[in-house]
Parts: sequence; structure tokens; C-alpha cells
Amino acid sequence: MDFEELRQAIEEVMLVDAHAHNIVALDSSFPFINSFSEAAGDALSFAPHSLSFKRNLREVAELYGCENSLQVVEEHRRSSGLGSITVKCFKAARISAILIDDGLKLDKMHDIEWHKNFTPFVGRILRIERLAESILDKELLDGSTWTLDKFTETFMENLRSFADKIVGLKSVAAYRSGLEINTNVTTKDAEEGLAEVLCAGKPVRITNKSFIDYIFTHSLEVALQFDLPMQIHTGFGDKDLDLRLSNPLHLRMLLEDERFSKCHIVLLHASYPFSKEASYLASVYPQVYLDFGLAVPKLSVHGMISSLKELLELAPMNKVMFSTDGYAFPETYYLGAKKTREIIFSVLHDACCDGDVTVDEAIEAAKDILARNAIKLYKINIGAKVFNSKDIVSANSVNIGNSASDNGVSLVRILWVDASGQHRCRVVPIKRFNDVVKKNGIGLTFASMAMTSSVDGPADETNLTGVGEIRLMPDLTTIRRIPWMEVEEMVLADMHLRPGEAWEYCPREALRRVSKVLKDEFNLVMNAGFENEFVLLKSVAKEGKEEWLPIDSAPYCSASGYDSAAPIFHEVVAALQLLNIIVEQLHAEAGKGQFEMALGHTACTCSADNLVFAREVIRAIARKHGLLATFVPNFLPRYALDDIGSGSHVHISLWQNGENVFMASGSSYRHGISTVGEEFMAGVLHHLPSILAFTAPVPNSYDRIQPNTWSGAYQCWGKENREAPIRTACPPGIKDGLVSNFEIKSFDGCANPYLGLAAILAAGIDGLRRHLSLPEPVDTNPSYLDAKLKRLPKSLSESLEALKKDDVLEDLIGKKLMIAIKGVRKAEIEYDSKNKDSYKQLIHRY
Repeated sequence: MDFEELRQAIEEVMLVDAHAHNIVALDSSFPFINSFSEAAGDALSFAPHSLSFKRNLREVAELYGCENSLQVVEEHRRSSGLGSITVKCFKAARISAILIDDGLKLDKMHDIEWHKNFTPFVGRILRIERLAESILDKELLDGSTWTLDKFTETFMENLRSFADKIVGLKSVAAYRSGLEINTNVTTKDAEEGLAEVLCAGKPVRITNKSFIDYIFTHSLEVALQFDLPMQIHTGFGDKDLDLRLSNPLHLRMLLEDERFSKCHIVLLHASYPFSKEASYLASVYPQVYLDFGLAVPKLSVHGMISSLKELLELAPMNKVMFSTDGYAFPETYYLGAKKTREIIFSVLHDACCDGDVTVDEAIEAAKDILARNAIKLYKINIGAKVFNSKDIVSANSVNIGNSASDNGVSLVRILWVDASGQHRCRVVPIKRFNDVVKKNGIGLTFASMAMTSSVDGPADETNLTGVGEIRLMPDLTTIRRIPWMEVEEMVLADMHLRPGEAWEYCPREALRRVSKVLKDEFNLVMNAGFENEFVLLKSVAKEGKEEWLPIDSAPYCSASGYDSAAPIFHEVVAALQLLNIIVEQLHAEAGKGQFEMALGHTACTCSADNLVFAREVIRAIARKHGLLATFVPNFLPRYALDDIGSGSHVHISLWQNGENVFMASGSSYRHGISTVGEEFMAGVLHHLPSILAFTAPVPNSYDRIQPNTWSGAYQCWGKENREAPIRTACPPGIKDGLVSNFEIKSFDGCANPYLGLAAILAAGIDGLRRHLSLPEPVDTNPSYLDAKLKRLPKSLSESLEALKKDDVLEDLIGKKLMIAIKGVRKAEIEYDSKNKDSYKQLIHRY
């Protein structure tokens, strides 16, 4: 059978989340670890050792492109802002509607209106016990005591007043007194129950069984009158619940009561571990429906699959519904949606193989379970069709509360990096950003990706001119408050032909595209970590002219060199911490006024974003102190090699399911590298001459790549050999003889990091596809072996010639983008050949 159509249908359907709860503010006291477990108190300390915790944390880390660590994920959440992460989670989840039970009271939770910023439809589920408690918490106006008659009148009046403002009711009787609901509770028992509740004091918490049964029965009357479904918590939950009393079989009296046979009863949470019992009830009682939120994603993969299979053993598929049971954190919505799509496919795939359904029937069942059943039952006003991503307003168009003008922000910088590696930005007022730019972007000429380091106009032979316009679309997952100017925010932009349609020339999209090939073909993710080398320059008047000179001449790793810039670094590191960018170390470098700052490694797409932000921070804070920070490879006259150039070395590793798989495992290994690691690195080494056209993109770059300058001038690799362009590393904490990553030294601050990493990825993929092997490592200074080793390109002209012959990079990166890059590089070469002092202006551009 061909299941691709089934897979595609499940991936494209916009979900209806039929049961969820409010999201809380970032400074809520409710701990983020609770998004992964129903445990509380001391039991929560054991949660990280569960299968579902490990899987769910890893998937959140992959979504954010950060390290698979609870602490790092929490840091990413704080620095990104709640609006940004919520957009990212909901966009990835592709949810068209959510039904929120706001009776779960959490510290600093947002109201239902706030959630409407992130999805087209938000409905309210009214929790009946919470409504009753809020009524009893109030004093009667005449000062009298609550009686059962007064309470009943007030309660029913309130319920009816809400009927046209809600989509359903909900009961947590399972948590309070169990599911053996007595629909014939006597007035006397209810009165005694009310008296017991009132005697317990305020705030009121209703636990008396008779009174709960009384409230439930009267609520069913309103549900019947207004045709509102009643959701009931069944099965597992936190320890406040007695699991023995949450078996849905206890509901028999309710289900057999003819008065309520027309009430729609929704059993939540797959009734786990009573999924078979729930399936039976849905098969024999017409009013019973099933919802499998919480079981997905809180169980192991096997548990989720088996639970859903048990639900479908007897239950009609048009009575089973999806929900996330999302609460407190947008990540819970994302995880519920992501795993549901995977589990639904697995279960229906098996059903097709078993002969229970055809593929066409499975597709219809998937659409019913994921959206249509809930739309029909809850009468959701988005029509009866199943929405796909083209039918729903993009999450980018929403007005995010914590990015609005009421947080003191007045302007937003929209950043992008062009083909020549220059950072550029447009600035818009916050109101226009929220009202227009989030949804429609900003217009930008095609020529923006054809500009060189010398001319702000389109280069010849790029096929790009001033005719035609794209849209700069802000990626709201990257929006950040600017630490050095708190009335502004900054956000990275993608290039779209029109909103939602990526432009082939977009550097960020190119890196995503090649990353997807690595993931789809080899189930691998490339992590990257950059070392930023830069020079701090001070302005000096000399013979009436301004010159920029290094701030000092201190040697490599000197304390005095660090002291000269310590005030700047304190501000830089603090700002980067606010942006959730990890600084591993910093020191004075060997060049005059030169410093290096190493950033933490993460998924390559996020690492490139971090590099852009880090350079913005360093430049801005240096400028604040009256200095110029430049990342240009060499700011001295050509071939004046009395100083060392600046690079942007990058460390590369390969990850699979949260584990570093570049490093060898077991007792048998070659060079301390795994097979996939060696093949990937061999591909990079093989394509290194053409990669240089991306990572060393201006003529000035090759003034740095010289023998005996620790920049890697020969096409070779070595173990901890800093004269080799590719160096394998065994940092502290790694077992001796093993390699955790490799460093590429021929990467500098003029390179567009997205394009540079895309080229490295493409070369590595070629190595994996062809199972390339590494030559023997060079364990001496490569210049001593000049006659035996191939020299890397000595100029941009040579690397451009290598690129023109490299079909592999063109196939993976894209022909049109490659034409533009080659055109820009050719223009750089021509301008430099006619302007020998062109290097002087580079300090102001990079």
C-alpha cells in the first residue's frame, strides 16, 4: 500500500484542540518542568528519568534549536519572550481552534482573550465545580447564609447566562469524589453536603460527594437545554486523584438515566489506563464520546499507540477526538499536536495493513479525529471543512501581547544578512510592526541580494536588478528586546516572494533547506559553535585625517589586553545572556587590539542567528564606548603580515536524537570519529576549495589565509593541529582519543553565516552519500610539506573557479542563489583589482 497520501493528509490538517488550559506568564511560579509530567512535590524530581520526559524535552530543544537541556530550554524561553515562543509552538502545531477550560487556576495565567492572538478560534469550556465554588466564596447581599435553594437558583442562573458564551461544560468529579455519579441524590443529602462545604471555610473547595453529584446533575439539565457537551475527567492525573474511582465504568448510573440520554458526554484523557473500558462505553452508549489528550504526549510512544489502538478497538471513529490538554506552557500544545500526528499515522497505518480500513477510509478517519468530530460536536464556527495551512491566517499576523507598545517598545529593527555577508536593517514603529509588518512584511528590492562589500547596488551576472520586490517577513521566534536600547526590539527576517512563499535567494531558507536534506536522508542535525575574532579600534587624528588604530598591542591571552576592554566585555556578556546566547570564553588574541569570544554550540540554524545577534551586540556596545569593533579578516595594508588576521572559526558536530554521533563509540574506531562523522568531514575537506567562496568571501579574506598564521592554508586536516584548516578537537571532558567535533578555520567575519553553514552542510551530505574516507591526518606544520600538500585557493578568484566546477553545492544550495553568489564574488574581485585601498572601507562594513 502507498501511505504517502495518508501521511500528507495527517500533516496538512489544521487541528481542533478540543480540551486545553490557559498559558501562564514567564514569571509565573508554576514550574516549567510540570509541562513534562503530572507529578508534583518530591515525585517531580524523578520525572526527568521517564521515557516521555526525555523524548518531549528533546523535541522542544529541537524546535528551539538549542541544547537538549532543561536549563538551556528555560533560558531560551526567558530570552525569547512568551509571545515569540507561543507563536513558534502554535505555528509548528498548526492548530486552528482551541477550547479552553479556564477553571484550572495557575499563577499569572493569561485570560482566554490573550490566546486569541495565536489561533483563529478560541472557545471556552466552563468548569462546573469552579463556578459553584466562586459562587459560594461570595457573601449574600442580605448577610444571610447560603441555603441549597439559594445556591441552586444562583448556580442555574449563572450557568444559563454563560450558555451562549461557551462551547461546553466540564466536571472534575473524578478528582473530588469519583465517577460513581448518583443522578438521584436526595435534597437532604445535598443540603448536608453544602453545610459540610461551608463549614470547611474559604476559599471554598467542594469535595463532598453528594453535593458534587447534585451540582453535576443540575448542570446536565442546562447542558441538555442548550445542547452543550459535558466533558468529564477520566483516568489518570496528578496524585490528588484516586485512580480507582476514575474508571469510566463508574458512570453507568449516569449513562443509564433516561433524562440525560441525549446529553453528549466526552470522556477525557483516553481514560488511561482504562482505554478499553472507554472504548466499550462509546460503542454501546450513543451519547459517549472520547478524547485522548494528556495520554498523548505524556505516555511513552508504545503507551500512546496502544492506548489509541484500544480506544479504536470498539469505539466509532466519528466519536473520537484530539486534544492536547495543553496547559501553562505553549510547548505542551506543540508536543500534543506533534505526537498526535505521528501516533494517528502509526495507528491508522497498522489498521490499513491489518485490513480494518482502506487508505481512503483512514484518511477520512484522520480528518474526523483531528478536526471534524470536534467541529460538529462543539458547533465551532469555522465551518465543517478541515482546514489546511493555506486556509488559516498565519501566526505571523497575530498581535502578540508582550511585543506590543505597552511594554515600552517604540521601534523594531528588522535584520537580514545579504550575499556579501553585510548586516542590514529596516526600522519600523511598533504600531506599524504589529498592524502591518507581522502579516505583510516589508518591501525590499531584488537587488538586495546582489550587493557587494563596495557598492550598494546590484552586481552584474547575478540575474538580480532593481526590478522586482520581495517581502522581508519577520521571524517572530527571533524577536528580542535590545539590551543596549530597551525601547527597541530586533527581529531576524526571512525573504519571501509573498507572505508564506519563501524566495529562492533567502540565506536563512537555504540553510533550512539543506538542513532538511541532512535530517530526511540521514536523521542527523548539524550543530555549530562560532569563535568570534574581532579588533577594537580607536579613532586618532593624524595630520588632520581620521585614522582607526588598535586600542593596544598586548600579546595573546594577556591579562593586560583583557583589562583594556574589560568594561566593554562585561556589558557584552550581560547583553548576550539576556539574549540567551551562551558565551563559553573570551580572551585577548595575538593581533593588535584583537580579541576572541567563543559562543556555545547549538543547531546550525540557531547558531547562525546567534552569531548575527552577537556581532550586533559587540559592535553596538563598542560604539557606545567610542570604539569601532571590526570583524574584517585583515584591516592592514595587503601583505603587511606583521599582524594576524581575524577569523570566525566554526566548530561542527553531528547529532541524532539528542546525542552527539560525530564522536566514535565502542572500543574500535578510526581517528576517534564515528563512521558518519568521518564521511561528513571527508566531504567538507574534499569541497573545501569551493566552500571558501562562501566562508572567505572577499579578496581581503585571503590575506589572512597564509601559512604559519593558524588559519589553515593547505587542503588537509589534523588532530589538534591549528595550522590545518580542519582540526579535530578533544575538549576537556571528552575521553582521551575521542573527537567531539571538528573546527573549520577558513571561515571569517565577512561570511554570511547561513550561506557558509549551508555550504559546509552540502559538502558533508556529499561525503555521507558517497561514503568518503579521510586521508591520514597531518601531524606537523603543513608548510613543511608544501611539495606534498595541495595549497588552498590563494585568492577569491581561485575559490570562485573551484565553486564554478562544484555541481554538488549548486544542486543542494540552489542554482539561482548560486548564480547570484558567483556574480557578487566576481564583482568583488573586479573592484578590488582596480582599488588597492578598498580594504580600508571594510572596517565600516564588517
